[in-house]
Amino acid sequence: MNQAFTTHLNQGIAELVIAKPPVNALDSQQWHALARQIEALGADPEVRVIVIRAEGRGFCAGVDIKELDKYPERIVDVNAGNYATFKAVHRNPVPVIVAVHGFVLGGGIGITGAADIVIASDCATFALPEVDRGAMGGGAHLQRLFPVQKVRYLFFTGDSIGAPEALQYGFIERIVSKDQLRETALGIAAKIAEKSPSMIRIAKEALNGIEDGNLEDKYRWEQGFTMQAYSSPDSAETRRAFVEKRDAKF
Repeated sequence: MNQAFTTHLNQGIAELVIAKPPVNALDSQQWHALARQIEALGADPEVRVIVIRAEGRGFCAGVDIKELDKYPERIVDVNAGNYATFKAVHRNPVPVIVAVHGFVLGGGIGITGAADIVIASDCATFALPEVDRGAMGGGAHLQRLFPVQKVRYLFFTGDSIGAPEALQYGFIERIVSKDQLRETALGIAAKIAEKSPSMIRIAKEALNGIEDGNLEDKYRWEQGFTMQAYSSPDSAETRRAFVEKRDAKF
């Protein structure tokens, strides 16, 4: 059992629960472990659908900024873990449902944007504050949720958008109260699990193949700019300011 998440399989539904207090921010090793677990679930013939949700205050706050402030050289490993996780969701041979609540930030956007179906609690908020953390990445996945100009507004400003407002953009299948989130996600998963597993796997591959562009290639492109950003003193200042809980100075 990994300290950052747990998994449970019941009647073809694999439930993966992220649980790393206080904000479900994963370090480099945990991102790699998460990717391996999601891949393993997809490779298991007993698994027909995957549900990813979280415990605590929010779904996922992304990477562990404190780790990167202390060990900036780990950005390469963090990037690799993010890439592997988001790919494991998007390219998984079975459908992946995410059930999000509270904050959905950074890597949380990556998981959500890579998923097949999104269920949100009415308290969910979405944001990609990469500029404020001295990094790049996640825009490709955010653009799977929102139209281009909205993506740029959210990316440039770091502002968040709540689930009720985000519903208009079409990526949220259903908004429910937080106490109904798990039940709703598992209910949808059960409908999928009742169907032919071979047909569902064929459908997943077919639907991925008709998407515009290659999500993984787009994300890799963005990650190159993270390395460029990390060469700037401003990038280090944003992380130091975050750890010290102060405004960055440029």
